[in-house]
Amino acid sequence: MTKGLAAIASVLLLTGAGAYAADWPAFNALDTDGNGQIDRIEYQKNVGKTKIEYAPNFAAMDEDSNNGVDEQEWAAAEKLTKSYTARCREASASWCKDAK
Repeated sequence: MTKGLAAIASVLLLTGAGAYAADWPAFNALDTDGNGQIDRIEYQKNVGKTKIEYAPNFAAMDEDSNNGVDEQEWAAAEKLTKSYTARCREASASWCKDAK
């Protein structure tokens, strides 16, 4: 019973993370072959066309080093990017062009 509940919870969590990533329009724009994963070449060719203010580094997003970024890795990068932007705007030091 416990294993079944854990499996269901895992599926729900993974499904939610994927849906969240797919809501970031840049993921779909960068995934030009539509396979649900952005490879390094897709990223390099198309990241400049997106309107991502602070585009994350591909290698940093590719947590499992498989030369592709799936929706879960993209969602983690989106969260980090949003966090960076918020921290940047709150900064008083010169490390951020948007600092106070």
